Amino acid sequence: MSFLWYIIGTLLVAVIVFLTAFFSMKMFIQNDERKRLLELKKMNKSAIAPLRLQAYERMALFLERIDPNQLILRLNDGSARNAELRALLLSSIRAEFEHNLSQQIYLSSDVWTKICHAKEDTIRIINISSGKLADDAPGIELVTSILEETAGQSPVTSAMEALKEEIRLVF
Repeated sequence: MSFLWYIIGTLLVAVIVFLTAFFSMKMFIQNDERKRLLELKKMNKSAIAPLRLQAYERMALFLERIDPNQLILRLNDGSARNAELRALLLSSIRAEFEHNLSQQIYLSSDVWTKICHAKEDTIRIINISSGKLADDAPGIELVTSILEETAGQSPVTSAMEALKEEIRLVF
């Protein structure tokens, strides 16, 4: 009987040693994985930071380029009629947006939504202003109507502020 207790005691000690070694190794491996993940995140952060900053810069430029005042100055040569100028303005906004579409992966969802709203509001203002006029009206009338519709408050202002705020938080 004492031999049986001896074997049970020995097995119990062996199981305890095995479990201790097993859990120690498991914790060591988990800590090692955690360290590797932290190092990887740190390396990614340093590599992604310039890309992210570039995305913020590009989106700030996008917002500036679709601002109705800037858009009109850049595209209005004075010879276009209402329908032609409207098509040119809308085409430019859409092309700029498509060119910068991939930048959304570096921005927060909130900022991206505000940028999309700014684009849509600008398009809406152009369409409303153009709709008030005949298609063959001089382009200057469309320009005047757009400027009256915005009345000193650009639709891109809130998106630009949100973008700047996010840049301050991230960098």
